Amino acid sequence: MQKLVTEADVLARYGLSADEYRDALPAAIEAARGSMSASNAGRRRFLLDILEALQQADLVDSVAKPQYGAHTVYRLGVPGFGYVAVIQKGCPDGEHSSVRWSVPDWARETYLWWLCDSMKSEPGEHVAKGIQRMRGRFLDPTDRTLDGVIFHNHLCGTPKRLCPKQDRAVRIGAQLVPPPCVYVTPDNDTQGSNMNWDGRQQRVFPGILLSLFGIDEQTLPAYVGHVGFQRKGGEVRTTISARFGIGRSTTFRR
Repeated sequence: MQKLVTEADVLARYGLSADEYRDALPAAIEAARGSMSASNAGRRRFLLDILEALQQADLVDSVAKPQYGAHTVYRLGVPGFGYVAVIQKGCPDGEHSSVRWSVPDWARETYLWWLCDSMKSEPGEHVAKGIQRMRGRFLDPTDRTLDGVIFHNHLCGTPKRLCPKQDRAVRIGAQLVPPPCVYVTPDNDTQGSNMNWDGRQQRVFPGILLSLFGIDEQTLPAYVGHVGFQRKGGEVRTTISARFGIGRSTTFRR
């Protein structure tokens, strides 16, 4: 942005002189920072509302918020199980949102929650890009990796991002919120050629989260997607299955 001060022709197209641009630049930068801060605050509020709703429904017994300046990791206490970590991130196609994270030592299960408001791609395409970026971490047997990923934000269930699970939506705060898209990921120490390729990996937190939306244990498999990998002929294939209710699912493989 600062280099534009020397681009008199470009500035002239917008009716600005170099001095006018130079004087206006600090305020413009601060306004942009303020907009980004407001956007981040809105994302945090949406996720925190859901996590606090879990506590209010006695599905978790504690929700510990991240410390200021630390990574945005929520610590949920699950009765009879232990702690679940929820790592808040933005859109999956960015390196910061898909690769730069670490699993806390205290977590029995850890989930990456993508709060993505980009409309450049469909949700499934966003998820596929994120999984492709982090694939190396899943395939590294020395890396303590995730138990699942979640794609869900305030746009889900609105006219901007229609949701096939809208019939399960519940009111959280001022918004009617549909169930999140949850994908169980494989253990990275799995022996053999298949790593959750058939979606048999079981986790605890998806059932807790989705029960907030009236999804019971019997119907849970119809709402929990999965990510899997398959080693075959010297190559590694990826499968991503999304489930939206009984008889409604999509599968992407490459």
